[in-house]
Amino acid sequence: MLPASAKAPHKQSRKQSISIGRGTRKRDEDSGTEVGEGTDEWAQSKATVRPPDQLELTDAELKEEFTRILTANNPHAPQNIVRYSFKEGTYKLIGFVNQLAVHYTQVGNLIPKDSDEGRRQHYRDELVAVSYQGSQESAKVISETENLEEDEEPKELETESGSQTDVPAAGAAEKVTEEELMTPKQPKERKLTNQFNFSERASQTFNNPLRDRECQMEPPPRTNFSATANQWEIYDAYIEELEKQEKTKEKEKTKTPVAKKSGKMAMRKLTSMESQTDDIIKVSQAAKIVERMVNQNTYDDVAQDFKYYEDAADEYRDQVGTLLPLWKFQNDKAKRLSVTALCWNPKYRDLFAVGHGSYDFMKQSRGMLLLYSMKNPSFPEYMFSSDSGIMCLDIHVDHPYLVAVGHYDGNVAIYNLKKPHSQPSFRSSAKSGKHSDPVWQVKWQKDDMDQNLNFFSVSSDGRIVSWTLVKSELVHVDVIKLKVEGSTTEVPEGLQLHTVGCGTAFDFHKEIDYMFLVGTEEGKIYKCSKSYSSQFLDTYDAHNMAVDAVSWNPYHTKVFMSCSSDWTVKIWDHTIKTPMFIYDLNSAVGDVAWAPYSSTVFAAVTTDGKAHVFDLAINKYEAICNQPVAAKKKNKITHVQFNPIHPIIIVGDDRGHIICLKLSPNLRKMPKEKKGQEVQKGPAVEIAKLDKLLNLVREVKIKT
Repeated sequence: MLPASAKAPHKQSRKQSISIGRGTRKRDEDSGTEVGEGTDEWAQSKATVRPPDQLELTDAELKEEFTRILTANNPHAPQNIVRYSFKEGTYKLIGFVNQLAVHYTQVGNLIPKDSDEGRRQHYRDELVAVSYQGSQESAKVISETENLEEDEEPKELETESGSQTDVPAAGAAEKVTEEELMTPKQPKERKLTNQFNFSERASQTFNNPLRDRECQMEPPPRTNFSATANQWEIYDAYIEELEKQEKTKEKEKTKTPVAKKSGKMAMRKLTSMESQTDDIIKVSQAAKIVERMVNQNTYDDVAQDFKYYEDAADEYRDQVGTLLPLWKFQNDKAKRLSVTALCWNPKYRDLFAVGHGSYDFMKQSRGMLLLYSMKNPSFPEYMFSSDSGIMCLDIHVDHPYLVAVGHYDGNVAIYNLKKPHSQPSFRSSAKSGKHSDPVWQVKWQKDDMDQNLNFFSVSSDGRIVSWTLVKSELVHVDVIKLKVEGSTTEVPEGLQLHTVGCGTAFDFHKEIDYMFLVGTEEGKIYKCSKSYSSQFLDTYDAHNMAVDAVSWNPYHTKVFMSCSSDWTVKIWDHTIKTPMFIYDLNSAVGDVAWAPYSSTVFAAVTTDGKAHVFDLAINKYEAICNQPVAAKKKNKITHVQFNPIHPIIIVGDDRGHIICLKLSPNLRKMPKEKKGQEVQKGPAVEIAKLDKLLNLVREVKIKT
């Protein structure tokens, strides 16, 4: 049989032979001879047509036999199946693989005839057939008897002799029916539908029942009561409420014996707060959760920006970044108070504490301690009020519910967030050695030898005091008294008077526990030790005006930073008395903070309402972000803090507003990946990065 390519030329040659035959016929007609139409067509020699790519094989190659062996192995069966062996505890390769390939399956509905079910069905079919035949025969007999009764004349019966006899028709019918009924007919055997010994039966597969899982919340407890209130019951209820109020007053007196009697307005507020019933306290937790859910829906776009938004324009900006405003926190009760302190909670990363007071000594009034959560920007989670302005605060690392605060009147206090009442759990007094000037900063320290909690405070009175919580009292120890060097004056009586240095800020070393830095109003920074109370380890002529903040680098143990109202931010190596970097920000600098993710990134805020972000690894000479963040031009930014894990900062102003801002990708650049090399991360890399910059500055200073 020829291939398809050979068939087409054959048809074409046939057409050509037909046309040739017609031509010859015309010629024969002209010559006068007649020839049949198909003679030339069969006379033409038919040549076999081969495709051009057909192989030419010899006779030996054509006679060669190729044997093919058919095996029962499935070529598509996997050969690398592994199963976990619980005996050996490892995955093992399965040697035997099922080679069966099923092409067609059908669920049958046949049962064996010899089985119980087959016998029952066969017997049932026979009964049905017998009953059906009996009904048919009875109907036939009834119809015949009716026909015989209609015939009144008897039929003539012929005998063999040819004589006729008269026989009544009814009697003959009766005899026939009796004989037929007396002889039972055997039922006909049914032929099976198939030649095998089976009978058909409908069947259905069993469906496994679906398993439903349901859960139900416990209904809230309910109690039904009914009562009739009379005058005596109302009177008894009032008496019980008064007794409760007296008991709570006595408990508060035992807890805070130092607290003074407040005015009538304060007493009214306390009584109104105390008169809240237990039911409202129980509902408060549920109401707080509902409030968070409502706020989450209200500020959903801000939450989406906080989680996912990255400024795509940073790809086209060279070494410049931006700050994206997110939430704004404010409270009506702290509307006219400045933000004097900010601190993130070390355990709950979305919670931060805000201290409210006033930096104007002519406008001193009250203070407030508020704790906000990013989950609920509309209202603070905790709220505490005080008679004096709060100037500083710090949250304990191991006990995140303890907040130490310093007041403008020189007192220090500890608030416990677990206790709902508004009074501090511990508070200093004039008897227990409080400061005589405002407390500008407090810092928690490691527990002492007796595992007692302790913190340090610095004040304008020149004292740096260590406060230890012993049982239920604050015990103070003066660590050092600041004195201005070269300012001693002699009195005629032979006594020497020292000018007291006014401390404004301090910070403890991250690794060396006994060493800390103190900034003063004179612009000097003292390196001090807890062991020496009379001498300084070193003195730095840092600024021309008061030092507003001092902070050690979180990675490099030799580097610290300071800012001042003389418009400058300076970065120091504590082994060198001159600054390594100086930045002029054209306005008084309120606060500075190191970034937790990089040793070269820090932020500063100024009183003209701007936030400045620096990255020494990118630009050593100026900030890579200068952006106004205050709501109004008159507002002065007072403090700034980085979040420990999220790429955001919070800034506070002198109107009591706190703004949360997200850093763009350019402000938190990480080292780029090089081909074939892994990016190294960790404190050692950050220290080396800052050391590289400091070595360049040191070489320049040595040359000069």
